[in-house]
Amino acid sequence: MMAGRTRRPKNVEPVMRALSRAITGLELPAIEKISDSQQEDPFQVLIATLLSARTQDATTLAASTRLFAVAPTPQAMSKLSVKQIERLIKPVSFFYTKARHVKATCKLLLERFDGTVPGTMEELLLFPGVGRKTANLVLILSFRSQQNICVDTHVHRISNRMGWVRTDLPDETEQALYKATERRWWPYINLYLVTWGQNVCRPVYPRCGDCVIAADCRRIGVPPRRGGEAGKRRGR
Repeated sequence: MMAGRTRRPKNVEPVMRALSRAITGLELPAIEKISDSQQEDPFQVLIATLLSARTQDATTLAASTRLFAVAPTPQAMSKLSVKQIERLIKPVSFFYTKARHVKATCKLLLERFDGTVPGTMEELLLFPGVGRKTANLVLILSFRSQQNICVDTHVHRISNRMGWVRTDLPDETEQALYKATERRWWPYINLYLVTWGQNVCRPVYPRCGDCVIAADCRRIGVPPRRGGEAGKRRGR
């Protein structure tokens, strides 16, 4: 499929405005919690995001909390063995591989960047296990970038459901969203859509009947519910 459109969808602004209000009081993504609690510490945001891949938020938050309680800085974490890191982050998905990535990340930070997380996409992609999603989230949360959009599975799914983009892969979605949305929304797209995706617009059986943006959503790819429209209104 084509990665994006030249004309911006009309439903972007009403959706983003509605979600900015609707997420109040909802459970925030784990990385947002860690970022808030640690004053946007770039190192902890980077490591927590590495741990979060294919891992439930509760598991990511617990593992990150255990790890940072023992080693809150790259200097302290570099002194841990891979086995020690494994024990602290288990049971995050692929914890054997992630422990090695964490150890290598600390080594590179100290040897090349004097222990300071760099603030550019090109430099962040040098770290093992870091892709565009992780780099974008670090830039947004820790460096307050207004130039980046972080796309995970929730953002990819919901932006396609609403008809903002027509893409097959998250990397395609990121590039398409730069064209489909105004710059002022870029830092908030991940927070709003991930929070909504975890609580309401779920991958399977989204709660369309409880959704504040249902009127602006094209529901592309959402199968009709059993029981017809009544079932949709009830969100069951």
